[in-house]
Amino acid sequence: MISDKSSICSSLSEEIGSVFSFLTNEEVEDLCCYLEMKECSADQVLLKQGEAGEYLGFLLSGRLAVKKETGFPGKYVILAILEAGTMVGEIAAVLKWARSATVVALEDCKLLTMSVENMARVSEEKPALAIKLYKRIIYIISLRLRKSGERLSHLL
Repeated sequence: MISDKSSICSSLSEEIGSVFSFLTNEEVEDLCCYLEMKECSADQVLLKQGEAGEYLGFLLSGRLAVKKETGFPGKYVILAILEAGTMVGEIAAVLKWARSATVVALEDCKLLTMSVENMARVSEEKPALAIKLYKRIIYIISLRLRKSGERLSHLL
């Protein structure tokens, strides 16, 4: 957990605004104490298919590739390219499932992460904020499912 929530919020105010546009400024400040900064370099694996989901991330800058292993060892299919302002790893972190895909940084990235434990703490300590987070997660998952359906319909 970040000990000085105001420093993480104030130093990233512009970047945070795009990620948390669905929250008020006060809610963002409340949320910041549950978040940790994570930086990664290009080609770094952030999440690996099959591993336990320990956190979800909010991408502040950079781009990530979401890829799924095929039936051919070492071969992957790209499912999505994630841009700054979106979430990553939300399903595994919320449901405590194994990661369903591998996520690799396409360029240097900066993320705010929330551990499974901190998500549970938000639910207990700030239930209204947790509801907004869960609604956003549902919204993001719905958009991704819709896009997947559209891509599949073009292939068939």
